Amino acid sequence: MEEKKQSDLLALLLRPELPNVQKELPTARYKVARLSELLGQEVVFTLRGLPYGRVEKLRSSGSDDVEIDILLAGCAEPDLKALELRDRFGGATPKEMVKAMLLPGEIADLSRAVERLCGYRRLTIEEIKNA
Repeated sequence: MEEKKQSDLLALLLRPELPNVQKELPTARYKVARLSELLGQEVVFTLRGLPYGRVEKLRSSGSDDVEIDILLAGCAEPDLKALELRDRFGGATPKEMVKAMLLPGEIADLSRAVERLCGYRRLTIEEIKNA
């Protein structure tokens, strides 16, 4: 019986309708409440998951700004590296601009959201108990 379950699982994982999971990284949209209130309309960031190992590489980089690095890597919209944003908010680099535009808690929340899209900081597996 165990062998049949394994072959069924293998067949399930090999089905053509399963997308290429590395190419189909999840995305989600997050409203930044403070900026939305200040501007009088919704300010929504589109974040995406990162490929295998990218978050760990950023975490182990030794940077003091790991949360900002993760946010910069995982933010699809707006383009946080845009020169126009640096001109508006100041900062010689995208990291400095992010620090000027967002509060520390907003940076942390957005960074955690990118990590959740990568499977970190959330329960991604479930134990199945035999009945």
